[in-house]
Amino acid sequence: MSTAVRMANKGGRLMAKLVSLAEGVAHLVRDGDVVALEGFTHLIPFAAGHEIIRQERQDLTLVRMTPDVIYDQLIGAGCARRLVFSWGGNPGVGSLHRFRDAVQNAWPRPLELEEHSHAGMANRYVAGASGLPFAVLRGYTGTDLPAHTTNIRPITCPFTGETLTAVPALRPDVTVVHAQRADRDGNVQMWGITGVQKEAVLAAERSLVTVEEIVDELEPVPGQVVLPGWAVTAVAEVPGGAHPSYAHGYSVRDNDFYRAWDAVSRHRDTFRAWLDQHVHRAGAAA
Repeated sequence: MSTAVRMANKGGRLMAKLVSLAEGVAHLVRDGDVVALEGFTHLIPFAAGHEIIRQERQDLTLVRMTPDVIYDQLIGAGCARRLVFSWGGNPGVGSLHRFRDAVQNAWPRPLELEEHSHAGMANRYVAGASGLPFAVLRGYTGTDLPAHTTNIRPITCPFTGETLTAVPALRPDVTVVHAQRADRDGNVQMWGITGVQKEAVLAAERSLVTVEEIVDELEPVPGQVVLPGWAVTAVAEVPGGAHPSYAHGYSVRDNDFYRAWDAVSRHRDTFRAWLDQHVHRAGAAA
């Protein structure tokens, strides 16, 4: 674990360090890493994904239950070597054209695929977070995924003799998520529609959480998920860091962006122009 982004509290226990986004990515995301950027419908860590692109990380294995526009951007920028996922698309709009171009035409580089079901991916994170080597479920029956994915194996229940399915634990090198708030000790608070962020963070060797704001004290919110500072490596304050997705209580979903992305991403030249203007130049301006 990187000592550059860890610190001890007065009791000697490790706690998350407050960092800038650029510092967090520089210390925690490395070439060749298995990287999970999770968030379901909202709290998608777009700003962190853009910083990974700006820092030109290469040969990443990208993991996400629902790779959508942020993974289209990472794939189109040439950051990804492999994708582990359970669904891919531009929600409510259609295909991911940079994803499709990489699979069909190896542009900007070939992309390996490992496809699972939603239940399979979620259970893999749970197994990783629990320190178990694999997860067992009844999923995949009647599908052809086991024929195409070597990480899906039949297993016989030692108690009932029933044939079930085993999938290996997911243990990312680094998990990146976005949340609404963190306090100055690095305790993270999120609420609203949440996915597998908690499990993905607990399963990872390192984690970076971007938040809308850092506060002195976390006020309880109904339905909240709290990640304790000792379970998080670093926290970066990035207001609007989920845009064009949303952060419940802070921002709304930018539906126009998702619709516009279909045209932007269809052609390599328009994509590269967008990337230069909205990611590289934006980062330089910041």
